[in-house]
Amino acid sequence: MSWPFRLLLPALCAVLVNAVSAAPRAGAPKAVILFLADDLGYGDTGCYGAELIPTPNVDRLAREGLRFTDAHSSSSVCTPSRYALLTGKYPWRKHGTGILPGDAAMIVPTCDKVMTLPLMMKKAGYKTAAIGKWHLGLGTGNVNWNKLVTPGANEVGFDESFIMAATADRVPCVYIRDGRVENLDPKDPIEVNYKRNYPGQPTGRDNPELLRVKTTHGHDNTIVNGIGRIGFMKGGKSALWVDQDLADTITKEAVQFIERNKNTPFFLYFATNDIHVPRDPHQRFVGRSGCGLRGDVTMQMDDSLRQIMQALKKAGLENDTLLIFTSDNGPVVDDGYADGAVRDLNGHKPAGPLRGGKYKIFEGGTRLPCIAWWPGKIKPGISDALVNHLDIAPSLAELAGCKLPGGAFPDGTDQLAALLGRSPHGRDVLVEHQMRNDALALRQGSYKFILNENLPPKERSQSGPGVLFDLKSDLGETKDISSQKPQIAEKMAERLRAYKKEAVL
Repeated sequence: MSWPFRLLLPALCAVLVNAVSAAPRAGAPKAVILFLADDLGYGDTGCYGAELIPTPNVDRLAREGLRFTDAHSSSSVCTPSRYALLTGKYPWRKHGTGILPGDAAMIVPTCDKVMTLPLMMKKAGYKTAAIGKWHLGLGTGNVNWNKLVTPGANEVGFDESFIMAATADRVPCVYIRDGRVENLDPKDPIEVNYKRNYPGQPTGRDNPELLRVKTTHGHDNTIVNGIGRIGFMKGGKSALWVDQDLADTITKEAVQFIERNKNTPFFLYFATNDIHVPRDPHQRFVGRSGCGLRGDVTMQMDDSLRQIMQALKKAGLENDTLLIFTSDNGPVVDDGYADGAVRDLNGHKPAGPLRGGKYKIFEGGTRLPCIAWWPGKIKPGISDALVNHLDIAPSLAELAGCKLPGGAFPDGTDQLAALLGRSPHGRDVLVEHQMRNDALALRQGSYKFILNENLPPKERSQSGPGVLFDLKSDLGETKDISSQKPQIAEKMAERLRAYKKEAVL
């Protein structure tokens, strides 16, 4: 794609949308908010069983909304699960959807090519914004951070964006507003390199005495705010974020977006960095939880939710908003920093009763907290329906009355009835994904099947093609029943191999 054409993409997106957009369907909510936490486990909040970490605002959502017990991301790590959420396409179908470095090219198709979640919401008549963590790549490679960075969030359908390029533990440690680095001094240009350091720049590896937070593995390149990062960066000092203010900064942006658009239908994609590493909460949260810094940033995440809900009430939108609260993947405790997370668990179980967590193929990797809240429209309760992030876009399209073109959100299914609590049923089939070895698992009803080739030798079935669990009676995936139900195991193995052949690698 030529540079001039990339500059025209936002205008082209606007033309494409304006040609077909209308007001949302009568009865649709005026505001839709997707609140995406980071690395928040199934058992990390009070309404899902946590006893040591206060999460009153998430718990309020659960009391007043519909709490799902079998909701999933499409992968057990961040980049692929976010890709799936925005495109409605399984990440293992596309090469290059692994965990991206901070200088990676964008992997989400621009709005001139493919229907995305934000583009669909624009088409349905909503003002759209992306605020917080992005981690889906920016530009087309070799990004010049000192000029307009495009394509980016705006080119996939967001009217406004205020984002982090990747994660807080990766450079560049700056905010990007509508494609331009915020508060950048042109006399101090930014340079980013993921292969080699810049002369004279201290690193966590060579200068550990400069670190406020020591590392356990990796995270020993460029130091920002006394914290080692992944990747090397120089310059841009006036644009660097302060980690302890990160949550407040993006939450303020979200609140201001709500205030500016209270009279206009809007869709807000709010993606926190909490509770991802580095866990460096604002001082007002330090020591407040019963589980150290990891618990403290969970409380900080909960407070971001409080501020957004307060903004909705102030704007008169409290009863005219559909808010979906969820996470991008399962939990991790030690993820590279010596922040005391393992020591400070104090009996807390981040994945609750589930096995595994982030990076894993077991349920703890993709089964997540998920709550749908819409006062007066969604009856409070609990749903056991099997749903996936892939289903959010087609369900919202049905809710807003947006007719989708052929091929849009190919792996998503319309689960609006389940989302609104009108049906106890969800998906019949779901494929779960572990990125590190592209392992796939198949969920079919209460059964879950994993091929032997995707498991360590000691965990493989000795009598069939893979392990089979009945999650209805064995939620912790402790008992392989493939020898007791060989026909089910064989059929699920056949179906899973068929899915694997569909992967575009």
